[in-house]
Formats: sequence, C-alpha cells, structure tokens
Amino acid sequence: MTTLPAPGVIPAKEDSIEKKAYSIAEALKDFMPVANDRNRLGFMIYKYLTGKGDAPEIMVPSGKFSLKGITVKEFVKLLEKELRNKG
Repeated sequence: MTTLPAPGVIPAKEDSIEKKAYSIAEALKDFMPVANDRNRLGFMIYKYLTGKGDAPEIMVPSGKFSLKGITVKEFVKLLEKELRNKG
C-alpha cells in the first residue's frame, strides 16, 4: 500500500479564524512531532473557536495525539494559554 502526499492547500488570510487555529497548533510542534496530529488539532481548535467544538480539556484526550515530552494535562494547560494569547 502506498501513501500519497497530501494535496496542496490555499493559505488562509492572516486575520482569519482558520489561520489563528492552525498557527496555534503549529506553535506546539515541539510537543507534537506528527504533522497529521497538528492538522487534526488545528481543526479541533477551529471548531472550538467557532463555538462548535469541545474545550481543550476534552479535545486533547479525545484526539489521542502523539505527544512528546509532555503530559496530557500539561499540554491542555499550554493549549489554553495559547488560546488566551492568540485566540
């Protein structure tokens, strides 16, 4: 089985909610080495910012992300801090 590369994307506008959500996820890349996990987190953050998703304390455990060098609870606190600063 072969995995194809992801298709190209059109960058979002700098002031859009999408850009904020995915930039928050990308800012946490030191703790999330898998790019697909960051993409899923970005989508979950976007849903949260638009009022349709779960809060960080629910989204992180349910996302089952591969975290490196940090516990789930610490990551939730870090994500909440990023959301306060950028969201």
